[in-house]
Amino acid sequence: MLEDRTLAGLSPTPWPAAYPNGYAVVDVETTGLARDDRIISAAVYRLDARGEVEDHWYTLVNPERDPGPVWIHGLTSETLQGAPLFADIAEEFAVRLADRVLVAHNAVFDWQMIAREYARAKREAPVRQRLCTIALAKELDLPLPNHKLESLAAHFGVVQQRAHHALDDARVLAEAFRPSLRAAAAGGMRLPLLECRPLTEWSDRPVPRQQSGGYGGYRASSWRPSRKRPACPYPNPGRYEEGKRLRQGMRVAFSGDTSTERELLEDRAVEAGLHVATSLSRLTSLLVTNDPDSSTSKVVKARQYGTPVVDEAAFGQLLRDVEPAESR
Repeated sequence: MLEDRTLAGLSPTPWPAAYPNGYAVVDVETTGLARDDRIISAAVYRLDARGEVEDHWYTLVNPERDPGPVWIHGLTSETLQGAPLFADIAEEFAVRLADRVLVAHNAVFDWQMIAREYARAKREAPVRQRLCTIALAKELDLPLPNHKLESLAAHFGVVQQRAHHALDDARVLAEAFRPSLRAAAAGGMRLPLLECRPLTEWSDRPVPRQQSGGYGGYRASSWRPSRKRPACPYPNPGRYEEGKRLRQGMRVAFSGDTSTERELLEDRAVEAGLHVATSLSRLTSLLVTNDPDSSTSKVVKARQYGTPVVDEAAFGQLLRDVEPAESR
C-alpha cells in the first residue's frame, strides 16, 4: 500500500474524532457532461476511517442511448448492449455507498450524475456527504501544476494504468486520497465536506437511444451546453430584506445541492422576473443555499458582503409572490 512520503518520520497522531467512519471513493464514466447524460460504468473503492481499502466493485451500465465519446472512455454500443440497466444495479451500488462519505475528483459532477440516475429509478442514493479531492488538494496546498487526476496521482507516485476507465480511476484516486487524508489528520485540518441532497424534482430532455453505425445526435461540442438566458429586463432594486417580498430585477445566486434540480429552480426564478447570477458580488440581492455553514466561494463571499441568505424551501415560498418592478 502506498505510503505518504510527505509524512515520513512523523510520529503517529490521534485520528480526529470528527472524521467520518468510512469513505466510498467513486468514479463514473458517462455519455457526456450535460444533465441529461447517463452513466455507462461505475466503480467504488470502500475505505475505512483511515483510508485503508476494504473492497472494490465495478459495473458497466446500459444507458439505453448513444454512448457518447467512445474515443475517451472506450465503451461502444456493442459493449454496453448486454450490460444491466442502472435500475438493475441501483441496490448493489447503494450498498457500496451506504453510510459513507462519497469521495470523487470533481465530486459535484459524480454526485449529480448519481443523484439523477437514482431519481430516474425512483429511488434515493444513501449519500449524505461528499468530499472533493480537488478541494482537499487545495486545502492541503499541494504543489500541483493543475488539478487533474493525473497530476494528483503523480504527486503521490500513483501509476495510472487505464485513464478514463472507472475502476482504474477509482483505484488511483483511492491511493492518492489515503495520504491526503493522513496529511489532513496530521495537521488537524477540517475536511471540506459538503451536504448531498437527493433529487425530488428533476427533468430530462429527450435524447437519442442507441443507434448502430454512429453516435446519433451526439456532438463533441455538446458536452458542455451553455444555458444562455435573455438579459433580465428589470433594474436591480437592491438587496432582499427579511420579511419582505422579492422584487423583480433582484439578483439571485445559488450554492450547493438542492432537492429541486438547479436548472428548474433557475428557470422559475427567471420566469418570476429575477436575475440569476452565476457568481456572487456586492450587487447580489440574495443567496439561496441549504448549507449556509459551508466553505463554498459563494457562501464565503456572502458572509464577507453581508448578503442575505435563505434556504431552498424559503425561496420557494418567496417565488410565489414576487413584487412587480417599479414602472419607469
